[in-house]
Amino acid sequence: MIHEVDEAIRRMLVAAGVPGGGGELSFDAPTKDWAARRNAPTVNVFLYDIREDVMRRHAGGVESYDDEGVLIGWRGPARWFELAYLVTAWTNRPQDEHRLLSEVLACLVRVERMADEWLTGTLAELGLGVILNSAQPPDGRATSEMWSALGGELKPSIDLKVIAPLAGEWTKAGPPVTEGVVLETAAQSGERSRRLRYEGPTTADGDGFAVTRPKPVPGPRRRRGGAIR
Repeated sequence: MIHEVDEAIRRMLVAAGVPGGGGELSFDAPTKDWAARRNAPTVNVFLYDIREDVMRRHAGGVESYDDEGVLIGWRGPARWFELAYLVTAWTNRPQDEHRLLSEVLACLVRVERMADEWLTGTLAELGLGVILNSAQPPDGRATSEMWSALGGELKPSIDLKVIAPLAGEWTKAGPPVTEGVVLETAAQSGERSRRLRYEGPTTADGDGFAVTRPKPVPGPRRRRGGAIR
């Protein structure tokens, strides 16, 4: 799921023309070594935190059917996670960095929900949507401490939060029932067991629980010691 969110962010920025003019888009950690190897204007989108959104947790699964309406399996409930990204711009001059970061900010604040064409894999299959929150008030995660851990100098950045679903476990259904119902009764002492077979559908018609079937036509009756009538 995480790599699918990365791809959705990449498609969103590319669709907005960010970064333009031969710039690059990177998801690497912006360390000193990475910054030294950079040789073009770059927008860096660094994933630094993953937390579950427990308020969105729920029970129950979803049934899945094929094109003919046959049940093929069940998908367990999705779990929602908040992915936190640090978005920065890297150029040779602060003015250019601010201009590039402004383009990124303009793109992010216009999007509150990822477009369907940006989603791939399980994110597209689930159809539950991916939510974006950009440049929101801090929630206790100190940016300065993060830069210290990366070993780099403090830079202006945009805090991007992406709330996305993680697909639940898939359970495959067994093959559909195509035969009738067979009932066997236990035999009592001295009696033969009875075996009843009902051909045809096993689902009920109408309001009852049993399938409506035509009554069999009784055969000819024969009196004891007499001819068949």
